[in-house]
Amino acid sequence: MAFTVRPMMQADAEAIAAWRYPGEYAFYDFAADPGDLALLLDAARRGDDFHSVDGADGGLAGFFQVEAAGTGVELGLGLRPDLCGRGLGEGFTRVGIDLIRRLHGPVRITLAVAAFNARAITVYERCGFGVTGRHVRHTSGDDWEFVDMELVP
Repeated sequence: MAFTVRPMMQADAEAIAAWRYPGEYAFYDFAADPGDLALLLDAARRGDDFHSVDGADGGLAGFFQVEAAGTGVELGLGLRPDLCGRGLGEGFTRVGIDLIRRLHGPVRITLAVAAFNARAITVYERCGFGVTGRHVRHTSGDDWEFVDMELVP
C-alpha cells in the first residue's frame, strides 16, 4: 500500500482518538491514557510533531509523532486498527523513517515499543532498528515494560 504523509488536522486527531484496537493491543487506544489523549486532541500542544498518513484510497491510515529527543528524534506511530496484522507495518514504518530524514536530516532515530508487542518489534527489526535497552513507564493506568530501539546506521 502506498502512504502519503500530511500535516495532522483536528478531524484526523478526533478520528484517531476514536480508534479501538482488539485484545491486548487496546493498550494503544488513546482513550486508555488521558494525558496522551489530551495531547492528541489539543492542536497547540500537538504542534508540528504529529503527521497524518493517508492510504492509497485517500483515507486516514495512520499517524506519526516525530519528536526531537536529545541528540536524535523519537518516532511514534500508529496504524489504523483494521490495517494491523496485514503485512503493512514495514512499509508504513519506512515512510516514518523517510519523514524524519526529510525533516531532520541524518539524525539518530529511536522508538519505544511495549515489550509484549512482539509483532511490532519484529517489524522494527526488519526496518533496521536494534534493541538498546528496556524501561518501565506508567501509562494507560498501569506500569508497562517498554523496549528501547534505535535505527542502526
